[in-house]
Amino acid sequence: MADHTLEARDVRLGYGEREIVPGLSVAVPPGRITVIVGPNACGKSTLLRAMARLLAPSAGAVLLNGRSIQEMPTKDVAAVLGILPQSPTAPEGITVSDLVGRGRYPHQGWFRRWSAEDDEAVARALLSTDVLELADRSVDELSGGQRQRVWIAMALAQETDLLLLDEPTTYLDIAHQVEVLDLVRQLASPADDGTRGRTVVTVLHDLNQAARYADRLVAMKEGRIVAEGRPGDVVTAELVAEVFGLEAVIVPDPVTGSPLVVPSAPWTPSPAGSPSQKGL
Repeated sequence: MADHTLEARDVRLGYGEREIVPGLSVAVPPGRITVIVGPNACGKSTLLRAMARLLAPSAGAVLLNGRSIQEMPTKDVAAVLGILPQSPTAPEGITVSDLVGRGRYPHQGWFRRWSAEDDEAVARALLSTDVLELADRSVDELSGGQRQRVWIAMALAQETDLLLLDEPTTYLDIAHQVEVLDLVRQLASPADDGTRGRTVVTVLHDLNQAARYADRLVAMKEGRIVAEGRPGDVVTAELVAEVFGLEAVIVPDPVTGSPLVVPSAPWTPSPAGSPSQKGL
């Protein structure tokens, strides 16, 4: 993987007259998973959209390899940076394989036609997201969880060094959430020959999942970065209270050792024999 750099520098972001991010800077470490967390409407998806060139800053700039991403040709950006936005929409009637195949667009040129390499990239993406058996199905026929995995497959088919995912576990049951995040972890891991893995930036709602899979956490509140760093340094009871307004106890995850957030109050145990206890 090439050493591509991505950073937001003094960006102000919003929609129309409504400003969401009043100004922040953040740099993405290469070959790592950066997870952006925070309460609803704090600006985390807005920041990711700007870093993906889907939203132009009203001030400041997002820099890809030192160049303003807004000034770069679309195809040049797409060859380096893959994006899974929130609630993407597919053309009516398109099949799964055709949609995933659209991820190969940045690799096409005036004189380069579809190749065996493209077929292999699409097959790998379908297999890694467990949707290979759906290849000939219409996307319209799929469940929400299946559609989400297909969109992730399309992003993977781009085979970009930078991957931006906005809430990739949306619509997925717990088993597929873990599968997707394990896949993201694998993408960012170094290869057997020591080659650096992909750089991933993702927005997650689940703070425990974020702490478990992130190399670097960025915690946001009201359009500002409150803390950033390793999960073990960032996820504290004080930060959870400040950012999420939740009193909690932080304990080590029994499997990974990463911080695990356990809400401490309010909680009232159900009386023995109550409906919530029967059958347990």
